[in-house]
Amino acid sequence: MEVKTKNPQPLQILFAEVAPTYERVNRLLTFGLDGRWRKTAARLAAAGGGDRWMDVCSGTGEMAENLRRLAPPSTEVISLDFCPPMLARAVAKPTDHPITFVLGDVKALPFSAASLDLVTISFATRNINLSREILARTFAEFRRVLRPGGRFVNVETSQPRLRFVRSVFHGYIRIAVKRIGTLISGSRAGYAYLGATIPKFYAAGELAAILKEAGFAEVRVKPLLLGAAAIHIARI
Repeated sequence: MEVKTKNPQPLQILFAEVAPTYERVNRLLTFGLDGRWRKTAARLAAAGGGDRWMDVCSGTGEMAENLRRLAPPSTEVISLDFCPPMLARAVAKPTDHPITFVLGDVKALPFSAASLDLVTISFATRNINLSREILARTFAEFRRVLRPGGRFVNVETSQPRLRFVRSVFHGYIRIAVKRIGTLISGSRAGYAYLGATIPKFYAAGELAAILKEAGFAEVRVKPLLLGAAAIHIARI
């Protein structure tokens, strides 16, 4: 399967640059924790059941793979991303059960209202956070495609509550992300951007408030690594 797009956006170009080494850099920067956190989020997401699940901003398809392993054979698992080289890497991975791959934009999902039981996103919410208002509208778009009782599971970096822990976390991001990411991927711009988004992102409580503003009635938060990351489970 070959995926292409015309007139790529700057972020599409950026993620195209880092696609070949994206998973390897993530493992190194998080000491392997990102993979463990995705699996934890996938287990929480899968527990609610349903026959149609979608991972958005799916990148190289790691979360979609986790969902596919946990899903009953009759459940459709969809992997959606806006960057063709990222999606192409996801498509190329072998899997025991099929995954439906979709090239699409999260701001206008190509799905009808109330057509999915689950939407997930992992370590990509920072990339769609162009502003608080835009993020709330994007979350509302996720809510639109969910059926009654449907759920949205978000795993993302966060802000530790303890000032000392937060300072150490931000210091590590400032020193490591750009240097290691650039060294391995060759993309200085890619990891300068990714590193800059982490310290600016919302604390867990504020992100929960944005989800409620978007129309989710119930939001639970599971902090990870002293609050350096968090899983949000939201229901309509």
